[in-house]
Amino acid sequence: MFRKSFWLQPFVLFSVLMILKMYMAWWVIFGDGWSWKPLLTGLPSVWAAFALIELFASRRKLAVYLIVNTLLTTVYFAVIMYYKYFGIIVTWHALRQVGQVAEVKGSVFQLLHPYFLLIYTDIVLIALLLAFRRKTRSWASLAAVRVRPALAGGLLAVTLFVCALLVWQNRNIVNELKQAERMGILNYEVYKMIPDEARTGNVPPESVTPQAIRHLKGIGAAEEPVGWEAAKGRHIIVVQLEAFQNFLIHLKVDGQEITPVLNELAAEGLYFPRFYQQAGAGNTSDAEYMTNTSLHVPPHGAASQVYGSKVLPSLPKLLAARLGYQSATFHTNDVQFWSRDELYAALGFDKYYDRDFFEDEDVVHFGASDEVLYRKTAAELAELAKEGRPIYANVISMSAHHPFNLPERKNRIDLPERFDDTFVGDYLRSQNYADYALGLFIEELKKNGLWDDCLLVIYGDHMGVPIYSLTDVDLLLMEEMIRRPYDYTQMLNIPLLLIAPGALEPQVLPQIGGQMDIMPTVANLVGLPLQDTVHFGQDLLNETHNLLPERYYLPSGSFINDTGIFIPGASFEDGQTIPLPGARKGFAAKDEFERALKLLRMSDSYVKSLPERE
Repeated sequence: MFRKSFWLQPFVLFSVLMILKMYMAWWVIFGDGWSWKPLLTGLPSVWAAFALIELFASRRKLAVYLIVNTLLTTVYFAVIMYYKYFGIIVTWHALRQVGQVAEVKGSVFQLLHPYFLLIYTDIVLIALLLAFRRKTRSWASLAAVRVRPALAGGLLAVTLFVCALLVWQNRNIVNELKQAERMGILNYEVYKMIPDEARTGNVPPESVTPQAIRHLKGIGAAEEPVGWEAAKGRHIIVVQLEAFQNFLIHLKVDGQEITPVLNELAAEGLYFPRFYQQAGAGNTSDAEYMTNTSLHVPPHGAASQVYGSKVLPSLPKLLAARLGYQSATFHTNDVQFWSRDELYAALGFDKYYDRDFFEDEDVVHFGASDEVLYRKTAAELAELAKEGRPIYANVISMSAHHPFNLPERKNRIDLPERFDDTFVGDYLRSQNYADYALGLFIEELKKNGLWDDCLLVIYGDHMGVPIYSLTDVDLLLMEEMIRRPYDYTQMLNIPLLLIAPGALEPQVLPQIGGQMDIMPTVANLVGLPLQDTVHFGQDLLNETHNLLPERYYLPSGSFINDTGIFIPGASFEDGQTIPLPGARKGFAAKDEFERALKLLRMSDSYVKSLPERE
C-alpha cells in the first residue's frame, strides 16, 4: 500500500514522467548515448516548479500538476520540432511565428515523426482515466495531501540555487546548443528571456559606420572598382528561388539534368558557386530583407516582424533617389504572410503585387504557381517599362516549397525508382519544375524586349534539405549525387548568378559570398555609390576574401571564411572547422570569431537605433 501511494504522489509520478521526456529531447538533439546530464541539468528546474505547486496549490494540486506537466511537455516538444528544421533551440521569441503555422502546416507535418507525439502519451492516458474511471478520481484526494511547507520551501531554495548556478557557469557560451546542453533546456529557456543587451553588451550605434565595418571585415574601398557601371541604366530583375541549393546546378541523375535552364544561365553570366545563405527565422522574408539592406537578420524572429516598423536604408530607396529607378516586388501569397506588407513599406518599394494580383489561378502550395508568377510578372514589367524609368524588381518564387509535395500535374521529370517516396526525390522534382518555370520567364523577357536591357540576379533564399531531419535513405541519396557525405558546407550553399546580356563576360568566380553581398555587388554594376551607406556586405567583384557571420541553422558564433565553416563549442578553443569543398583544410582564427560576433552586434545596434515609421 505504501509503495502504491508513494508512486501515485503527483510529485513522484510527474517527476518520473518528466525524466522520460527530458531524455527524449536529449536523444533527438544532443545524441543517442547514455548520459547523466539530463538528470543533473533538467531535474532541478522541474523540481523547482513542483516545489512551487506543493507550496501554493493544495486544494487543486493534481489539476495544477497536470497543467504544468502539459506546459513543460509542450516546451520539450517545441524544442524537438524546431531543432529538426532549424538545428537550434527554440525560445519564447518564436511565438511571433505562431501565426504562420497554418500556412506551412504541410512543412510541420513532414517534420513530425510519429514517435515525437509519444511525449504526450501520459497526458492523454491520464485525461482518459480521470474522465472514465471513477476509482481514478479518488487520486485527487490522495494528491491533495500537503507536503510540509518547510520541506517544499527547502527544496525550492536548493533547486533554484542549482538552476542559478548552472546558468551562471554557462552564461558566456555563445553556442546555443552547448549552452542548452550544459544549462538544461528549461533553464536555458528562462535565461533567454533576459534582454540580449543585458547578456551580450551593447554597441553604441554612433560607432557603426561604413569605415568601421570595412575595418572590422578587413576590406578596403577600391579606387577603380572592377565592373563599375557595367550594367548602368539597365532594369534590375532579382529572382529569389525558393529553397534552392547550389548542388542542383549541373547535377545529373542517371543522365538527366535537374536544372537545365539554370545550367545555361550559369554559362551566360557571372556564377558564384561558393555563395552561402545567411537567413534567419524568417527564411524567405529574411532573404528579401538582407538582399535589399545588406544588414544582418535580428537575433530572434523574422526581420519583417522585428524590423518592419523601422525606416530602413535600402536598395529600392537608394536606386530611386540617386538613379531614378521605380521599384516593385512580386509574390503570389498574401502580402500579410510574414508581415511582408510592413517589410515592403520599410524597404520603400513603390508597388507590391501579391495574391490579389495573381489570383487563385493554378494553385501550388500557398498561391498561384511559378508559371503564373512569371507570366504575369513579365507582362507587368513590360507595362512598367513604358513609363520610361528603369525598373528594380524582386520576384519571389514559391512553388518549390518545403515539404516539396509538388502536384503530380506539375511533375516534369521521371526519376529512378530509388528516389520514389523519398524527401530528396520530392525535392528534385520540385526544383526541376521551378527551373522549367524560370525558363518560361526568360522567354517572356526576351519576347517583350526586356532581356537585352536587364541585369538579372538569381539566388537561392535558403536551404531546402535540412541535414537535421533526413532519413538514412535520404542521406545515402545525397551522398550518391554529390559524391561526398552531405554536411553543412552543402546545406548552406546556395547559388548566385548575375546575367547582363552583352555587358558581363561569362565567368565562374571562386570567391566566398553571402546574401549580405548582393546589394553592394549590384550597386557596383549599376553605378550606385555606397561609401556613405551603412551596409555589412561587400562587392564580390572587388574583394577576394570574406567573413560571413551566421545566425540560425548554425549556433551563434559560427561563421564562414575562405576555407571553411567554423562552429564553436563551449568556447572558440573547442570549436570545429568544416573545410569547404576544394579546401584541403579549414582554418579559423580566434580574431575572426570575435569579429564575426561584433559584426552581428553592430548590425543589431544600428537597426534598433533607426527611427520608427510614422
